[in-house]
Amino acid sequence: MIAQLTGKVVRVATPVVVLDVNGVGYRVSVPLSVIERLPADGSPITLVTHMIVREDDLSLYGFWDESDQQVFELLITVSGVGPKAALALLSALGGDGLARVVSSEDVKSITKTPGIGPKLAQRLVLELKDKLAGMGFSRRVEQLAATHTVKVRSANDQLLDDVSSALLNLGYNKNDALRAAELALNEALQTDSSPPFATVLRAGLNRLTR
Repeated sequence: MIAQLTGKVVRVATPVVVLDVNGVGYRVSVPLSVIERLPADGSPITLVTHMIVREDDLSLYGFWDESDQQVFELLITVSGVGPKAALALLSALGGDGLARVVSSEDVKSITKTPGIGPKLAQRLVLELKDKLAGMGFSRRVEQLAATHTVKVRSANDQLLDDVSSALLNLGYNKNDALRAAELALNEALQTDSSPPFATVLRAGLNRLTR
């Protein structure tokens, strides 16, 4: 059982990072909160992990801390919520946000996550409301600059492609992802001529989950 990894990120393809641990590359699926906080200097990171072993597959899921890991593990106990949907929920709402909407029975907000319909959202509320409340889940949400470097093609065109691709990988359809990325980039460019990838990605995600 792999419970923790420490190494350098050598490749990012949201929602996957490849972590080099002593020369061995581990493919780890992560929520958006991990992508946003990758160190710009390439220094090693430590992720707590959850490993899922199936007959034909072995997958790793990584998190900055045990709080997100525990929420992920709670989510996948709900019938109909697989690891991909659990990561999408954590990416869209964050651990704190998920605990808040579940405790307030805000089904509408939950269904804004790709792949989560009304019936499944209701089941999440029914099965996890007390469990999340019992965890006393409360953390300060941090947004630090991500390491995503944008090279000139133009830089803004490349950034638009990268953000829309990341949103597509998180489960949104192509048209919605591109439109949200365009609006988020245009808004960011009003205050910063070279907005960071993480800032535009988060803004695009916020537009899709409103």
